[in-house]
Amino acid sequence: MLDRAIQQAIRPLLARVAGTLVRAGMGADMLTVTGFAIGMAAAVAIGLQHFLAGLVLLLLSRLMDGLDGAVARLTQPTDRGGFLDITLDFLFYASIPLAFAVADPAHNALPAAVLLASFIGTASSFLAFAIVAAQRGITSTALPDKSFYFLGGLTEATETIAAFVAMCLWPQWFAPIAWGFAALCAITTALRIGWGCQRLK
Repeated sequence: MLDRAIQQAIRPLLARVAGTLVRAGMGADMLTVTGFAIGMAAAVAIGLQHFLAGLVLLLLSRLMDGLDGAVARLTQPTDRGGFLDITLDFLFYASIPLAFAVADPAHNALPAAVLLASFIGTASSFLAFAIVAAQRGITSTALPDKSFYFLGGLTEATETIAAFVAMCLWPQWFAPIAWGFAALCAITTALRIGWGCQRLK
């Protein structure tokens, strides 16, 4: 829901940093993989109950995720880069609820499982529409620089990261945060299915 506004707000800053990285010889794919590795380190830290360290690593990972696209726009975006970016993003998103389940299985395992199931809904509805949109030549006017057609909803990347930040700051409240965010993901999935069916008539 907030992705477009956030991306427009931070794009000038990301572009300036990306310009420095390009001049230093840093490629978009390298940033994507680096961001994913840092994200996995965040999951390990959270699983070991080092929640503030996990939060710092999580935010650094997402900074890398923003910079890889900015670097790609300054150089040459590739289909391989787009594929790598979205695949590693989804693996990162799945790793954080799993890490909280590992940190406290007795209290977090069930809400983490439900949240992961809700992520399947948002991810599958997003990717399924992107595939058909590509086949039909449908492009996004809201986020035209993306490699895929990005369907909106209540729970986009910005809201997901905000939920992860809250979980790291208040790990004792993981369960209610996870239940609430899973409900929002379910609404997003329903909206995307309805919108997609209407759009593809």
